[in-house]
Amino acid sequence: MAILQKRLDWVDMAKGLSIFLVVMMYAAASVGEDTGGISLFHWAIAFATPFRMPEFFLISGLFLSQVIDRPWRGFADRRVVHYLYFYALWAIIHIVFKVGLLATNPFGALEQLGWAVVQPYGVLWFIYMLAVVSAVTKVLHMLRAPVWGVFAVGAILQMAAIHTGAYAIDQFAAYFVFFYAGFVLAPHLFRLTAWATSNNALALVGLLIWAILNTALVFSPGFAMDPIHPVIGLAGLPGLHLVLALAGTAALCVIAALLTRLPVMDWLRWMGSKSLIIYVAFVLPMGIARTLLIKFGVLEPTLLTFITMAVAITSPLVLYWLVQRTGLGKFLFERPRWAHLPGTAKPRDQLQANPAE
Repeated sequence: MAILQKRLDWVDMAKGLSIFLVVMMYAAASVGEDTGGISLFHWAIAFATPFRMPEFFLISGLFLSQVIDRPWRGFADRRVVHYLYFYALWAIIHIVFKVGLLATNPFGALEQLGWAVVQPYGVLWFIYMLAVVSAVTKVLHMLRAPVWGVFAVGAILQMAAIHTGAYAIDQFAAYFVFFYAGFVLAPHLFRLTAWATSNNALALVGLLIWAILNTALVFSPGFAMDPIHPVIGLAGLPGLHLVLALAGTAALCVIAALLTRLPVMDWLRWMGSKSLIIYVAFVLPMGIARTLLIKFGVLEPTLLTFITMAVAITSPLVLYWLVQRTGLGKFLFERPRWAHLPGTAKPRDQLQANPAE
């Protein structure tokens, strides 16, 4: 039990690092779009570009082996319907608030709600795609598809940089390999993190070498700093991008494992345990905070990004705390019984549920 808990601690720490980077990216990009300014956070996001979202997918696939052999109904309820419920709920909230109310365009809101069924909506695309990649992996497992053959096909899809115009297809091609990597490489990652916690000095040397190589390749010729989307250099080349993504996710896992040894960083582990709660709810407070700050004259890009990011991260956690304290609005983060497949409902099936399930 102690070993499992330690593993879950570093997994939550890795999720904390990942959600921190994701919110930072959206905050920096939105500030850049509104002001045209470039903050210090833009440079951090450029460095993390190869591994920022791959890490989230890989971590999501880490414990899949523990549930992949469950009967289809139980698996689908936990790994497909679970995510689709929260995707649908928060897509409705986002669209109704932003398009229906703020933009006073109810017909546009209805149109976007319709499209959200087949085209993942906004930042919620990740929740949508978790349901898709989970279902595809289950089907391939049932068909006894060769594991490394599937991994190779996923790698080819990622390197092909597919752009069909159908967002769900393009994102599947770009990220399926990382979810599947979490599934098939989990034992190796657990061994790597265990080794890192027992060999701190060597692990730090390895991280330094990785950071130097990642920096050199990201900021190599071809790099361009854009206020919205920095363009990485050689690190963006097919094949090399895939290698750097896998290396970066492994490095982030090692960093997370080392951080679990520092009690002062336990806040990040706790935040990681609530990462999907933050993910579904950070966009609206982020937009409101950024708009108000600009209106009141806060225009320095780094300060504006920092405050916007702080509000975006803390607001969902405050909302979650209020829901838990009052008992009102539990459906926002806790799937109600009616949203389960028949015979599969569990008590307190929450958005931040144990990743081992």
